[in-house]
Formats: sequence, C-alpha cells, structure tokens
Amino acid sequence: MPGTLYLVATPIGNLKDITYRAVEVLSSVDVIACEDTRHTRKLLNHLGITNKLVSYHDHNEAERAAELIAGLENGSSVALVSDAGTPGISDPGYRLVQRAIEVGVAAVSIPGAVAFVAAVVVSGLPTDAVFFGGFLPSKKAERRSRLREVSEIPATLAFYESPRRMSGTLADCLEILGDRSAAVGREITKLHEEFSRGTLSQLHSKFSSATFKGETVLLIDRVRGVTQKADPAFSLTGRLAAIEAEGVDPKAALKRVAREFGISKSEAYRIVQSDRK
Repeated sequence: MPGTLYLVATPIGNLKDITYRAVEVLSSVDVIACEDTRHTRKLLNHLGITNKLVSYHDHNEAERAAELIAGLENGSSVALVSDAGTPGISDPGYRLVQRAIEVGVAAVSIPGAVAFVAAVVVSGLPTDAVFFGGFLPSKKAERRSRLREVSEIPATLAFYESPRRMSGTLADCLEILGDRSAAVGREITKLHEEFSRGTLSQLHSKFSSATFKGETVLLIDRVRGVTQKADPAFSLTGRLAAIEAEGVDPKAALKRVAREFGISKSEAYRIVQSDRK
C-alpha cells in the first residue's frame, strides 16, 4: 500500500506558530524533506523530533523527487517542509505533488502560516480578492512588464520582495500602477515585525534611503477608476535631477540614485539615457 505525502506548513518566524497537527505528522513520518537540513534541524530540535531529514530544493528537485516517490510507492510516509511557511508557495513542492498524484499517492495538506496571508489581513487593504504574484522579477524591464500585466486585476496585489530591491520596486510600482494605497510588511511574526502603510509615493520616500533586513511582503490596492499618476520626481530620471539640483556631482548623483533604486550604476545610466532620448 502506498504511503502518504504530507505538505507541512512551518512557522515563518515565531516558533509558537507550529500547529499540533504539524508536530504530530513530523513526529510520525519516515522521512522529512526540506530545503535546508541545517535550518529545519533547528526547528526539529526545538520540537524534540529526530526523524530522518533529506534535502529537497531547486537544485536537486528532479533527482530527489524520484527518490521520494519511489519510497512513497513502497509504503513510506514523507513530510515536505520549506524553510518557512507553506511548501509550494514560492518554494519547491508542486512537482513532487504532481508526480505523487500521477502515481496514485495521496497528497495531504497540513495547513499553517503563509507570509502573504498574514500580511494582507492586517494591511488595511481589501481582502475579498487577493492576487499573489510571488517574487517580482529582479531585472527592471521584466519587473515593469510584469506590473503592467497585473495592473488591471481587480484584487489586492501581494508580492514578496528582497530588501535591497524594495526602493526600485516601489518606484516601478508607482510609475506603472499610479499612486495607489499600499503596505509593506517586514519580519512578520518576528521580534522586529513592522508594517508601513500609506501610498506608494509615501512608501517610496520612506524606503528610498532606508537600510533594513528581513523578508518583506508588498501589498498594493486594486485599480480604482482614475488612479493618480506618479509624480515625475519619483521616476529614476526625475530623482536624479532632484539630487543634481542639490549641487551633487553628476557621477555621485548617479551612484546615489542607483543605490536608492536598488540597481547597478550602469543600469541606472542606461535608464537615464533611454528616458532622455
């Protein structure tokens, strides 16, 4: 008789957010597959669980999935976890679930924390419809293209973002989507949890020079009729002009604006040249 594949959600920060059912499953399965064995071992040590751990991540997904499926077909039970939150949500997992279904292995969800859900419910933005877009592309052109694709979706938009790219992402959101209401959640459920709320222009002003660490969630209100267009001063070229107007040397100004927008100096230069054509 085939075993069972469990998709087990783990805490996104506060270890107390583990569920009784998750602990029960993790304590009973034959194998726990995780992204980083060292990271997950810390959680299991906290819970007093010593079950077998194997790595399962983007770089070994194909090979490891085959091994896990073979074990499941032979009656082993497997729990899949990510480093934090629910496996399969912007993390490896769906290919293993897909393969399990194909061979007749039961896939069971053990629900728990999801960072974007935890953020959206306290954002102050509508929750009747939410579009989750995972991580926005790191390259500016691709990111702006993606934002255009989702600009008309009648739902609160939710994305994960890197702290070092937040300023540039907010600038692109402001220019492409207009000055909508938005929120940024940082270090959710952890000691230094912080939520910043306001318009995209206000958030860009706050994060353009801020240095911070930790996982972040960006939430943006849906399109609402006529949305206020972004002030040109919030574009990269406009920001560069404002810095130069302060008497800053052009080269130093370009370096500063690149840092604020989270991109390289050469990329900032190309954008300025393109805007000036």
